[in-house]
Amino acid sequence: MQISVYTDGGSRGNPGVSGYGVVIYDDQQQIIYQESKFLGIKTNNEAEYSAFLGALVWISNHLQKFDIDQISFFADSQLLVCQIQGIYKMKAANLKSLFNQCRHLLDQINIPYQFRHVPRLENELADQLANQAMDRQK
Repeated sequence: MQISVYTDGGSRGNPGVSGYGVVIYDDQQQIIYQESKFLGIKTNNEAEYSAFLGALVWISNHLQKFDIDQISFFADSQLLVCQIQGIYKMKAANLKSLFNQCRHLLDQINIPYQFRHVPRLENELADQLANQAMDRQK
C-alpha cells in the first residue's frame, strides 16, 4: 500500500509554545492515523522536525500491519523538505539530533519514498492538529 503523510509543526513565538500535527492517508485517501501533540517551548523548525519524526516512528511501527510499500511525504516547511533531501545543508545545532533521528528511521524503513513541499492550504488538517496541540498546551 502507498501512504500519504502530511506533517506540520508550529510555534507561537520562536521559540515559543509549540505543537505538531500528523495525518496519514491510505491509498484510498482514508485517514489511517492522525496525531496532535504539544511539545512545550520549541522553535518552529524543531516542531516541524518533531512532526516528521512522529510520523516516521508511527510508520516504522506499522509497516507490516498496513503492508506499506511506498510513502509520499508532504510538508509546508521548505527547510525540512530540502534538508531531508540533501538540497540544503544541516547547519542549526538545535536541529541536528532531530535530523539524524529522522534520517536513521528513513534508512531503517527502507522503502521508496518521495517528498513534496506544499502550501499551507494543502496541509490544512495537519496545520489544524498542530494548532489544537498549541491551544491545549498538554
